[in-house]
Amino acid sequence: MIIGAHVSIAGGVENSVDHARQLGCETFQIFTKNQNQWREKAYTPEQVDLFRERLSTGSIKGSLLAAHDSYLINLCSPQPSLLARSRLAFLNEARRCAALGIPFLIFHPGSHMGQGEAWGLKMITQSINETLSELETKQVTLLLETTAGQGTNLGYHFEQLQEIISVVKQPEQVGICVDTCHIFAAGYDIRQEDEYEQTMEQLISVLGKDRVKAFHLNDSKNDFGSRVDRHERIGKGKIGKKVFQLLMHDKRWLQLPGFLEIPGGDEAFRQDIKTLIRLRKK
Repeated sequence: MIIGAHVSIAGGVENSVDHARQLGCETFQIFTKNQNQWREKAYTPEQVDLFRERLSTGSIKGSLLAAHDSYLINLCSPQPSLLARSRLAFLNEARRCAALGIPFLIFHPGSHMGQGEAWGLKMITQSINETLSELETKQVTLLLETTAGQGTNLGYHFEQLQEIISVVKQPEQVGICVDTCHIFAAGYDIRQEDEYEQTMEQLISVLGKDRVKAFHLNDSKNDFGSRVDRHERIGKGKIGKKVFQLLMHDKRWLQLPGFLEIPGGDEAFRQDIKTLIRLRKK
């Protein structure tokens, strides 16, 4: 597995490349804009050129970069105005990825807000289909992220993700990002080798190995099956270090990107990247 982290774009998106290198990343994930604001603007040609130039001069694997969409986006909002705003913002996220040459856009499927899971899954599929029909390129793959199932969030069962993908009109542009904290909180045990293998076999059986394009490598502050999304540093949470060693050596996920999304700032990222590299060497 290729190890990376979610890095800041403070001071300009082009700075994220240098930031990732300083942390020891082999690849990285970013927000393409402030994730807590609707306000957005297209990148200038100068920003795009500088980002691509900096990426081309080092060892970071640009072919495995990812962006994560804004937390404000809800692709199955029952409020028509918020749904329309979410769909436009999501399309623009994908367009910014295309401009920068980022191949993956990772997103939480959506929250049905009391309308029911079947309704929510249908709306998410409609949102994905609308986005792909308007996106001018096929160079960006949309990655549904596994969720913890907190509140009315969808995507906490592999079967829900498959239900969404099964009716997407351009399935070749849709994949999966597996978050270790989220699946653990959702009730998929991965703490020991036998449990890990059962979960991976179930993942592959339901979704297919080739559908998995990336991982989020996070321990969990909360207990197994808690349905609570709270990340922890590698080996310091309820999951433990074993699963991350298994992931580093699992040939099924060879050369896939794994992104840290942990608390603690840059120093925590730097240390946990080193931890994962050590686990990969064992």
